[in-house]
Amino acid sequence: MSKQLERIKELVELRAKARLGGGEKAIEKQHERGKYTARERIAMLLDEGSFEEMDMFKQHRCTNFGMEKKQYLGDGVVTGSGTIDGRLVYIFAQDFTVNGGSLSETMAEKICKAMDQAMKMGVPCIGINDSGGARIQEGINALGGYANIFQRNIEASGVIPQISGIFGPCAGGAVYSPALTDFILMMENTSYMFLTGPKVVKTVTGEDVSQEELGGASVHASKSGVCHFTAKTEEEAMEMLRTLIGYIPQNNMEEAPRVECTDPINRMEDALNEIIPDNPNQAYDMYQVIGAIVDNGEFLEVQPDFARNIIVGFARFNGQSVGIVANQPSCYAGVLDCNASRKGARFVRFCDAFNIPLVTLVDVPGFLPGTGQEYNAVISHGAKLLYAYGEATVPKVTVTLRKSYGGSHIVMSCKQLRGDLNYAWPSAEIAVMGASGAVAVLYAKGAKEAEDPKAYLAEKEAEYDKLFTNPYQAAKYGYIDDVIEPRNTRFRVIRALAQLQTKKMTNPVKKHGNIPL
Repeated sequence: MSKQLERIKELVELRAKARLGGGEKAIEKQHERGKYTARERIAMLLDEGSFEEMDMFKQHRCTNFGMEKKQYLGDGVVTGSGTIDGRLVYIFAQDFTVNGGSLSETMAEKICKAMDQAMKMGVPCIGINDSGGARIQEGINALGGYANIFQRNIEASGVIPQISGIFGPCAGGAVYSPALTDFILMMENTSYMFLTGPKVVKTVTGEDVSQEELGGASVHASKSGVCHFTAKTEEEAMEMLRTLIGYIPQNNMEEAPRVECTDPINRMEDALNEIIPDNPNQAYDMYQVIGAIVDNGEFLEVQPDFARNIIVGFARFNGQSVGIVANQPSCYAGVLDCNASRKGARFVRFCDAFNIPLVTLVDVPGFLPGTGQEYNAVISHGAKLLYAYGEATVPKVTVTLRKSYGGSHIVMSCKQLRGDLNYAWPSAEIAVMGASGAVAVLYAKGAKEAEDPKAYLAEKEAEYDKLFTNPYQAAKYGYIDDVIEPRNTRFRVIRALAQLQTKKMTNPVKKHGNIPL
């Protein structure tokens, strides 16, 4: 055999060795846990045969604690590029079969290289996390590696989409890279995220808590709001990530891909004409409205289990990707609170950063009252939503379905926050407050002097209702551009988005604003 052929044979053998990661036994253990390997995950996510690997032969440089004897090609992370529906993405997937996926200095270098390439090419970067944390044997070098990753997350924010999948443990400093990205997907029952683990919690606070209770997918999906999507199986997770990528552009200079629309743009939904109950205190389901007006009823909801009084997610109108923000009357009457405000604000800012138009469906009675909200800074959180809408320069279409009262009217993409086209249904009630509250303030003195205070207040309430519980007062001043028939909502929104396609708007030149964090 010639020297050249020998070298080629060596290359083939080294590639085969690298693809085995921590070895066959470690792979078996990973499968026994009900988890796929890094390479299997990449193959599931990307278009078949599209993966181009980088740094397959990279190895760590640590000689402490006998680490020189624990050398694996690729050193615990698989990195490279590939396509999703033909569109380029960069990806890194931590390999739990190699030293528990613990992060070394060289592993961080591999991740940073993939992130740098994604920035250079202007394409999304997807990270699949499954790691025991920093490699203790490397000490400060491992921590430095994390910091290098975080710095890149920060610089890439708002420039390229960044998506994190948590497919196993993600603890300590490791949580901050996903936290800095745009979307986090967690696996139910097999993944967790926390800064300090159950043992430390027990030592410091005396609390007995399991990993799942402390930082499982259900906790972060419903209580903390850290996580945006959850999946039961890894196959479902990959399908979800592929769907998400389909709604968003490659970078902040491009628009999301348009798809062919097979749903008639002038499709009328007669059911919408009757969806608003006669009783203003009765709920209805906003999901029915969303499903009725978007293309083919398809809606990818973001954070579905967190702050359910507001709904956010992606849909399409005439094949164009949009972000939908909607109050949910069937949960806490659609009231805004701390969590709903920050959920809405973050989503609005993502859409604005990546040129995705915003469609806002309004039915909001106000902000949730009480010491719990005030002590948790509902003022600052409400201001985040206000700031996000006011700062956004993408096309903004707002439809007020029913209630839109007081401060909550303002923060839900009103005309003065540069709403481009603001529509209302005939059932819209746009006022400082509801009739009973307003009358109690305005006619308190008169009620005291009246022979029959109840009848007097009822009469004044009817007067106030006639004046303000309709959209025409706002339309009179041009705060509402048109009052539309509910069944025509889909067509009017599509027309509005078509009209706004050439919108050009920039904010004043500045380093950055100081959002009320």
